[in-house]
Amino acid sequence: MIDHQTTHQAEEDIRNESINIYVNGSIVPKNEAVVSVYDSGFMLGDGVWEGLRLYNGTWAFLDKHLDRLFEAALAIDLDIGMTPDQVKNALLETQIANQMTTDAHARLMITRGPKTRPFQHPSLSQNGPTVVIIMEHSKPKLGRPIRLATVPHLRGLPMTQDPKLNSHSKLNCILACIAAEKAGADEGLMLDVNGFVNTTNACNFFIVRKGEVWTSTGDYCMNGITRQKVIDLCRANGIPVFERNYSLVDTYGADEAFLTGTFGAQTPVGEIDGRRIGTGELGPITTRIRELYKDLVAQECA
Repeated sequence: MIDHQTTHQAEEDIRNESINIYVNGSIVPKNEAVVSVYDSGFMLGDGVWEGLRLYNGTWAFLDKHLDRLFEAALAIDLDIGMTPDQVKNALLETQIANQMTTDAHARLMITRGPKTRPFQHPSLSQNGPTVVIIMEHSKPKLGRPIRLATVPHLRGLPMTQDPKLNSHSKLNCILACIAAEKAGADEGLMLDVNGFVNTTNACNFFIVRKGEVWTSTGDYCMNGITRQKVIDLCRANGIPVFERNYSLVDTYGADEAFLTGTFGAQTPVGEIDGRRIGTGELGPITTRIRELYKDLVAQECA
């Protein structure tokens, strides 16, 4: 049994020591992939990103990810300087350079670019954007279901930092993760501004109660692509699913709980705040959803 793990736990792969990384139109060896210390992403967390997974030679739900990326860039007034097709081509070129065919994960990052002086005003970023694609061989490897701890940190309000933005500014979620780790858990369960169960610091969150699948209203969480696929699959396959407000009391009494995300797809949760959820193992409805999602990915990436 692993005492501590993350939701992005992966098998060790020696090939990742010699990967090639896309940086502003060039594909370079890992040890040559650098950006300026003046870069607005490094200096201020000013940028947006996407995580993608490669199955059977195809990047799953790529158009959905690119739509979300460009919408986020528009929201923060960041000109990517590339069309969606050009971003897609950069991703494919990086894949070819790394000879990757399946079980790979890409982090596509775009910042406002290097600044002329080390201050926050966006007009100081005059030579952007910075575009980086890190692509690794990556196969999820969990030793046991995830343990969660409820943390005091909330996901931001839309008028502070909208949680629907996949922003480089992740400090709030990092602090939530640190708080959970200090409580002996793997990840933090975050509430919304009204005290209802919302999301974790890195993934969307679902529970199962009496055959029904519940998740948050979606008002205060990342608009997860895997989250939406799970909701759609439930609706298409006769599994009752609800986007609703629910409390920690409801959560502690759940029969199953699981996380969703691009990396892990559906990750079982065995314990929350020291309380065992159901049997503490992967449950039957989570298993069914996993099978449906696997079939969906197989169709998408045939």
